[in-house]
Amino acid sequence: MSGTSLSPDKQAMLTRLSNGNFDAFLYDCDGTLADNMGAHKASYRAVANMYGFELDDAIIDELAGWPIIQVADEIRKRYHANFDPVVFAQQKNILYESSFITETKPIEFVVAHLKAHAGKVRIGVVSGGTRASVSKTLRLLGISQLVEVLVCAGETPNGKPFPDPFLLAAKQLSVDPTKCLVFEDGVPGVKAAEAAGMQWIRIDHL
Repeated sequence: MSGTSLSPDKQAMLTRLSNGNFDAFLYDCDGTLADNMGAHKASYRAVANMYGFELDDAIIDELAGWPIIQVADEIRKRYHANFDPVVFAQQKNILYESSFITETKPIEFVVAHLKAHAGKVRIGVVSGGTRASVSKTLRLLGISQLVEVLVCAGETPNGKPFPDPFLLAAKQLSVDPTKCLVFEDGVPGVKAAEAAGMQWIRIDHL
């Protein structure tokens, strides 16, 4: 399927690019609706420091959208570190939600886009984060009541870059996947959207 890469300075293009015969808009959360990737990276780095190594932020950008446990396992492999990915992910989640989540700010033009289209098309959020974390983030952004379907880490057999999360969201919304438009900031999410047969718009990090 086709897609478009979009930077925040091109916000005037967002509504035009999303015009079409779509029945649902599916938004990623972290880095797409929420300006919180810095906070996520800080919590990953803090846990890595607990295990005695310095984490390069680039790996978090590369794996944006992956379930946190899978990110932790990939970190373990690349750094030849000795930790349990499940425990690492738990520690990261606790630290993020206790110390960093309040730093969340909206990516204004994407949040405005969601608000403008709620009630006109079906709205879903598909994230590699935990349901607790994503739900709190959506409340902080003031849009939780507009989101009809939320699909999070561990709720499908495979996470992004596999199509499963997007296909589940479409199923729960009773919408044909080809009638869904995905808004994503990460390569894994874009690959997942393409594999699901959905068109996409990428919100690039600057």
